[in-house]
This record gives sequence, C-alpha cells and structure tokens, in this order.
Amino acid sequence: MSLVSVACAVGALVAGLGVVAMALPGRPEPWPAHVMRRAGATAAWAAAAVYSLGFFGVLVSEHAVGDGANSVPAPACRDGFDEATREGLSHHRSSYLPLRFDCVREDGSVYSSDPDYGWMNGTSAALALSAALLFIGVGYATELRARKAAAAS
Repeated sequence: MSLVSVACAVGALVAGLGVVAMALPGRPEPWPAHVMRRAGATAAWAAAAVYSLGFFGVLVSEHAVGDGANSVPAPACRDGFDEATREGLSHHRSSYLPLRFDCVREDGSVYSSDPDYGWMNGTSAALALSAALLFIGVGYATELRARKAAAAS
C-alpha cells in the first residue's frame, strides 16, 4: 500500500468523523454551514489527490523520455501496446492541464498512453466544481441568514 493511499484513507476517515460529529449533541451552530464547509474542504482535497495522481503519471512518463538507452520514443507509448498500435510511432505530446500523454504516429494519428487520464481529468474537475459550489453555498446561506436577522430586528 502506498503512502498516498494511506494518507487519503486517513483523510477520509477524519472527514467522515467530522461530519458524524455534527449529528451529536453540542455541535457548533449553525451546523449546516460547518457541514458544508467540511464537505467542501473534503471535495477540494479529493480533487487535489486525484489530480496529483495524474500529474505525477505524466511527469514520470515525460522524465523517462531520453533517459538512457531505449528511451526514445517514450516508454509509456511502447510498453503494453501491441506492434500494430506502435507501428509508425514518431513522438509524443504531453500536457498537465488537462492531463494527457499522447503518442503520435508518423501519419498524424494519436493514441493515449494511458486511458486513465480521462477519468482523472473528469473526476478532479467535478470534485473541484463541487468544492467551489459548496463554499459559495455557505456564503449564500450566511448572507441569507444575516438578511433575515436584520429584517426581523
């Protein structure tokens, strides 16, 4: 088990316990705002964790190019692919935003070195959007509560 997996598991456990603590007596008021802030922070950390997995995957693939014998074309474009797929391989293109490491053939056609970059991009974007919406929702709820209190006074 990798250190990143352990850190993510511990973080999820702490976040889960924090949310459960909101249901117990003595919780901070207003408790929905605290739950939304904690859920937003958890979503933001999860987005960062998923993105970092892909980021380091692209970084390792990029670093392997030109690093010793048999390193051109990129090992990520050769390893695990059949001869028909690798035929005519000329170079690669990489990107960190969105995550991708594409292998380019001489005829201009492209194939991805790892299909997991697709779900990593989608998941990190969805989690980041969720975190932003939760934090915006907390601000809106606080503003609404303040306006109601001012109107009642």
